[in-house]
Amino acid sequence: MQSACGGNVRQASPVTSLVIENVGKRYGETVALADATLNFRPGIHTILGENGSGKSTMLKVLSGVIAPSEGRMVLDGRTISASSPRDMQDLGVSTVFQEVLIAPHRAVLDNIFLGYDGFFRRSLDRARRRTAAEGLLALLSRFPIDLDVPAGTLALAAQQLVVIARAFIRLPSILLLDEATAALDYADRDLVFEAVEDYAGAGNIVIFISHRMEEVKRLSDRVTVLRSGRIIETIERDGITSQRLLDLMAPEAHIHVE
Repeated sequence: MQSACGGNVRQASPVTSLVIENVGKRYGETVALADATLNFRPGIHTILGENGSGKSTMLKVLSGVIAPSEGRMVLDGRTISASSPRDMQDLGVSTVFQEVLIAPHRAVLDNIFLGYDGFFRRSLDRARRRTAAEGLLALLSRFPIDLDVPAGTLALAAQQLVVIARAFIRLPSILLLDEATAALDYADRDLVFEAVEDYAGAGNIVIFISHRMEEVKRLSDRVTVLRSGRIIETIERDGITSQRLLDLMAPEAHIHVE
């Protein structure tokens, strides 16, 4: 993935550890996340749970969309207090949400570089932007995507590939993926997963949310299962099986997987 960008973009400062300590989020009397402590390190760390388990709340805290009600985040040993997604971007974090977030009337190329100049505090001429964007999209998509058309004219799957390219173009140290491939077909999903695996293998942190068991088993170096807003267990790659994950997610269901 980094080779696609070449010398055209500058990577954020390397991050080797992101820790959340006793993080909780309440909405009035409702507890969405309670006393969550986790250490995210280089590799792919999946957050898994049923609807309402707290996984999306955790990702929103990590991405700066919402502030925790209690607890703290520690980046490479330093406590951080981000109050917005831009604050987290400035710390080397890029997020891809399940919702396709584009500026529909702006060109694909402009969409890929949305927020880029402010993030890196530097500009990049259009020719080098085009080269970097073409390289990324060639890795993420089986079919060419026209950089000059309004992004809103693309099919939904192509729009999501543009959003994923926007996250990668910054070369973040931490990549947050919230059901980011839900709109893609299997072939494009595989290309994105190859890029994600490549990126994590280069020493970056990927935090991944998915409800698809085959994706979780393929990608994860470790999986943390949430239930009712609480961390139940974190499993390393060697211990990940469908049956174990299902038992942790919904033990009362007694689902048996062959």
